This record gives sequence, C-alpha cells and structure tokens, in this order.
Amino acid sequence: MEKTVCVLGGTGFVGTHLVGMLSNRGYRVRVPTRNIERHRALKVLPNAELIERNIGDDDALAEAITGADVVINLVGILNESKRQTFKQVHVELPRRVAETCLRLGVPRLLHMSALHADKRGSSRYLQTKGRGEDIVHELGGDRLAVTSFRPSTIFGEGDGFLNLFARLTKLAPGILPLACADARLQPVYVGDVCNAFTDALDNEATHGKRIDLCGPQVYTLRELVEYTAKLTGKSIRIWALPDWLARLEAGIMGRMPGKLFTMDNYRSLQTDSVCPKSAELCPTALEAIAPKYLGLQDREGLYQKYRSLARRV
Repeated sequence: MEKTVCVLGGTGFVGTHLVGMLSNRGYRVRVPTRNIERHRALKVLPNAELIERNIGDDDALAEAITGADVVINLVGILNESKRQTFKQVHVELPRRVAETCLRLGVPRLLHMSALHADKRGSSRYLQTKGRGEDIVHELGGDRLAVTSFRPSTIFGEGDGFLNLFARLTKLAPGILPLACADARLQPVYVGDVCNAFTDALDNEATHGKRIDLCGPQVYTLRELVEYTAKLTGKSIRIWALPDWLARLEAGIMGRMPGKLFTMDNYRSLQTDSVCPKSAELCPTALEAIAPKYLGLQDREGLYQKYRSLARRV
C-alpha cells in the first residue's frame, strides 16, 4: 500500500523538488498551500494533491495532516517580517506539527533544520532553528519517530542563493561590495537533500537522528560570488568590506524593502556553514550543476523547473 506523505512547505524551493521526487517514487503526496492557483504547475505530478489550507491555523493543520503516514516539515524563513517571526515559524510551528502528529497518530516526522542550529547560536535564525529542532526530538519517541536534517546552504535550479548573486553581479558596475567575504560555506545540492529525506522515510536507522548535509567542497563567500559572475559572463571585482562597514551595510539594508542583507544574516555568517570532518558528505559538486541553470531569468527558471519535474514523472 502506497504511503501518504504530507509535505509542509511543499511549494517552496526544496519542496517542489522533493514533491517531484516523492511522486516519482510512487508516494501519494499531499501539499497544503494558501493559494492553489499560484502553484498549479505541481498538479502535473501524478501522485500529488494540492489542498488549500493555512497551516497557521490549528484546525487547518490537523486537516492537512489527517490520514498521512509521514509528515515532512520544510517551512522556514531567512528573515523576519511583520507577518512572520522566527519564533512563530521555527519554534512554534514545529511544536504544533509534532503535537498534531502525536494527537492524530501519525508515526513519522521528518524535520528541516539548519547546519549549526543551536539555541545558543550566533543569530536569531540559528537559535530558533535549534530550539525547534530540540522540541521535535523531545516530543519524538516510540509513538513518533523523528529525524531532522541540518543542511548547509542549498543550491540547485530555482534556488535563492546563487541566483541572487547572479542578479547582483549583472547589476554591479564592475565592482561588487561584499560583506563577510571570507565566510566559509559547504553548499549542498537540492537533489542530494531530497534524496536524504526520501531515503530516510522507511529507514529505522535514522530514527532520532540529527543528520548534517554538506556538499563535497568548502568555499568562501567571495569564491562563490566570483564563480557565479564567471558563469554569467560578468567581469567584476569583489570589494571585501571591512567588518565595521559590513555591519553598517546590514543595518541599512535590513530596513529596506526586500531585506537582501540584515544584521541577522550578518550574524549567521559569523558561523562557518561547514560540516565536521567526520560527517558523511553528499556527492554532487556545485560545478556539475550550477552551469546548467545560472543566468536564467526568474520566469524562465521557474518554467524549466516545473518542466523538468514533469519529465521525471
């Protein structure tokens, strides 16, 4: 009998890739969303069902989860807004999800955390991610098998990471000011992340585990921006901002629409997003994937993403 998997956050970057993979492997996939019409492209997937629910409401969350064999929580934000805070999204929602799973008898929960998530972390993002991760593991046990995944920065078609640098380098007038240029990251491919989630569904060895996910190579932020510029055919020079100017930039840009860079982002970059040497690394190199999608316009990239999902099924 096919399992039903409810994917919270299934319309986001990682979510669309994961829903496609789960559907391709024969799982029935349920994806709650506030607006079905905005994500109609997911309807091409044969085993995917979009349901209109606002999971911020307890009753709607219970309706979305009822009857599921597995719940996957991918919901997260990089910056706070008036509508959503780190505490609401990273702490309170995971608690509500785990408690609802227990109440409804859902036996399996996979949770998206972040590399170096810790309640004593360097930023509010890492602190709240750490608290949410701790909560779902504390609630887990014999009745609810919990596994959390802790990825470094995730790249892949449709990402908001390398694509952002691609847009910034295209706009830069030959020189690009860059805060935290020496911050170290170990980007992981979205396909490897989705494989980790999917492979863990029926793997009892992962119950109760917190799994770090990193790619095979460590880069500085400067190296990643320079590589992105090269792929998009832009010749730029990186101006590594001194720390005081990086903090000033974060303070100013954090108050601007879009919040491209905030003080909390700055604080997150004070912790290198690199896995311990003992960690088992994901195999896919950034250089094998990034050239295939960098430089696409947003609309074309979105179209290609859904078209590729449809081809895989």
